[in-house]
Amino acid sequence: MTKVWDGFIRGFHWLLVIGIAVLYVSGEEGWLDLHFVTGYLILALMLTRLIWGVIGSDTAKLSSLIHSPKSALLAMRSGAQSVGHNPAGSYMVLLFFVLIVVQLLSGLMSTDDILVEGPLVAYIPTSWSEIASELHHENFEVLLYTIALHILAIIVYRLKGKNLAKTLLTGKENNVQLKPRMVPGKWAYLIFIILSVLIMSVWGEQPLSALIN
Repeated sequence: MTKVWDGFIRGFHWLLVIGIAVLYVSGEEGWLDLHFVTGYLILALMLTRLIWGVIGSDTAKLSSLIHSPKSALLAMRSGAQSVGHNPAGSYMVLLFFVLIVVQLLSGLMSTDDILVEGPLVAYIPTSWSEIASELHHENFEVLLYTIALHILAIIVYRLKGKNLAKTLLTGKENNVQLKPRMVPGKWAYLIFIILSVLIMSVWGEQPLSALIN
């Protein structure tokens, strides 16, 4: 068994799963304080992931996600073993990153024109805020469809004998020829904590206080 995912990448995946689920439920139920706090924490998580994509383990590097369309097609046809994400899986990861970043940024600029508005609404024209609010709702629909496609791909791989979910729990994989360089995930979690504190202190004091009280 070879370690292919460090502790932060594994934690990032599952924290993101929980965070998106909380965002969906809190948005549908109108629990806006929880919605904002969760959004700020996911923002800190995504920023940490991007930083870790530069300084982290080999399989965490953003550069490892860049492949040609030809490589992705060959990977889907051959099912060849890869260390970390294969070229086709890398495209899915990049799509998730784009959708989540769009969701977060649009949320920061959204308003319901009644009680709630994102922290950037005061700094942008009203027309931009209206576009951001609409995009925030529509983009989440696309994100849900993408998640469904991702789950379907996991099921297909499982039927072919490859347990992707287990690999992201244990961080280890069989039959790996090249051993990737691992960086301790604790440093990424430290970055995440620092960013979370900074973002919450700037934007999250009011919704966090409302949740606690």
